[in-house]
Formats: sequence, structure tokens, C-alpha cells
Amino acid sequence: MDSVKERGLFYPPDPSSRGSCFIGGNIAENSGGPKAVKYGVVKDYVLNLEVVLPNGEVIWTGANVLKNSTGYNLTQLMVGSEGTLGIVTKIVLKLLPLPKYDLLMLVPFKSLEKASEAVSAIFRAGFTPSGLELVEIDALKIVSAMVDSHAVPVTDDIEAHLIIEVDGNNMDVLMQDMEQIAELTAQFEGGEVFFADDAQQKAELWKLRRRVAEAVKTSGYTIEEDTVVPRAELPKLIRGVKELGKQYGFHAVCYGHAGDGNLHIRINHPTIKNSHGSPEMTAALRALFQLVKSLGGTVSGEHGVGLIQKPYMDIVFRNANLELMRSIKRAFDPNNILNAGKIFDLA
Repeated sequence: MDSVKERGLFYPPDPSSRGSCFIGGNIAENSGGPKAVKYGVVKDYVLNLEVVLPNGEVIWTGANVLKNSTGYNLTQLMVGSEGTLGIVTKIVLKLLPLPKYDLLMLVPFKSLEKASEAVSAIFRAGFTPSGLELVEIDALKIVSAMVDSHAVPVTDDIEAHLIIEVDGNNMDVLMQDMEQIAELTAQFEGGEVFFADDAQQKAELWKLRRRVAEAVKTSGYTIEEDTVVPRAELPKLIRGVKELGKQYGFHAVCYGHAGDGNLHIRINHPTIKNSHGSPEMTAALRALFQLVKSLGGTVSGEHGVGLIQKPYMDIVFRNANLELMRSIKRAFDPNNILNAGKIFDLA
């Protein structure tokens, strides 16, 4: 990313695990990140892939052009396939001109639901932030202590913060957008707005957001689920998560890419540290994903399926869908030698 910025170019996908993840893994998972709300995810920037198939044959999946309607889209099939269909060895990406300016602000809310309601309102008002992140106060307290940061005031009357970023090439327009967004958040009981004045303050805020997952996991929130719903349904999802926690005896913190409805739910259960193979936690997660489905969402926005989400695929897909996917897997990998058991089992 830094290399292309030096040339005035921009690769928007920006996973929160930046610094520890690699582009190959991003391709496998179809990663997103904070800027996905405006710019899209990895799949939107992949033009062509060199892939080694399970039989050893090497192919290119597409062409190095911006438009391609030639046959089935093998490039997009490979993106997000989690290493189950082939091994990617070369990647051709699309780049954009680098925006000249970006502005960042933090808005506190006394209600987690009001914060999530404000998210949908911002878009209905015609704004498209380049980043719109929600961080629940419990998660913020944990990460602030971990990185020894006082960038964000943490008080007992605040339940959540929104991190809002806009970018573009006209500073006057961006300033006007931020002022209007700030006024809009006040309608949802948003508190005093903190504007990041310089690059250091911006970096400090983004550091807090990026380290949340690591911090809460270290603090005992070892079960992570990656849900996505329409933005307007975020309040119901958050409310439902809290109710399920009471029902199944766990505590959850929520954070994530609220701008595109992608909420990361971290669970701390007093006796269960890993959901895989746990009947009790499987029942709780099945209830969670059924809630997500009822809200028009699905079980993974950017983290993929792997082994952990595999038992819940039937909630969002009919058997016909799953059998089509299994057929694709068999066509690419008849001997089942690539990431066997990931996503679904083959009979």
C-alpha cells in the first residue's frame, strides 16, 4: 500500500489485520476492512490470477482488462474460495488515484442502539464516508488499556463510539460533509465530537480500532463471529446479541464495519473458550445466525467459513446451493487435497 501511494495510487482494501496479513490470504478470504463501505472489498480490485490447480496445471483465470464478459468468471470464483480450489501464485490488481485529503472524527453515544441507528441515517442523508466504524465501550476500554492510549475519553455514561472518515480531493466539500454529519449524529444523542487535527491523532484513532480484535481476545473474548446485515438492521442485531448473551450465559462485545453492516461479535463464556466441538456454544451460535438470517444477513462478511462457520451454512443456503458448491469443489479438486474439510465436507 505504501509503495503505490508513493506513485499517487491507491489500493483501497485495508484489513484491520494489516501488518500481519498478506495479499494472498486477502484473496483467499475476500477481505474487506474499514474502507469497504465506500470502495468495496478485495474482489472489486482483482483483475486476473495465476493459479496452480490441484492437478499441477497452471492457468490464468481472466485478463488484465477492466471489463471482461468472456465465459464464466473464474477470477471471482477463486477470490474467497479459502484455498479449496487452487493455489494463487500471481495477482493482477486494479488501482485508483490516491485521494488528496481525508478527515476523521470520533462521536460518542450514550446508547449502543442509537449509535447504530445513526449509521443508517448518515447514508440516508446522502453521505458516503470512506470509513464508518463502531466500537462498543467495553472493547474500547480493553484496547485503550492494552496500548496505553488516552486518545479517546472513556466515561461510564458512554456505550459506543463511531469513527467516521471522509476522503476526496476538495477540502471545503469534506469539511462541509463532516459538519453536517456531526449535526446529524446529534439527532441520535451523539455527544461532543472529537476531530482528529493531524496525522498523528488520526493514526492513534485507527491504531485503537485495529488493535481491538487482539485486545479483546487477550482479555478472554476468545470466540469471534463475523456477521453482516443490512445497515438498517444493526440495532436489532445488537439488541439480539445482548439478549442471546443473557439466555446462553455469555458476555459479548461488538465492533466492526458498521458502515456496511458488518459487525464483529466477540464472546466471553465463563467455561467455553472455543466454539468448535462445543454443543452448548453451537446451539447459541445457531440461534445467533438464525437471527442474522431473519434480518436479511448472512454468517460471514469478510472472515470466511473455514471450519468454525461450516456447521451453520444450512441456515443461509438451501441444499441445492450447497450441492452446487460441492460440485465445483469436486470439479477443481476431485481428490480433495486442498484444504480438505474447509467450508463443507465432501461425501
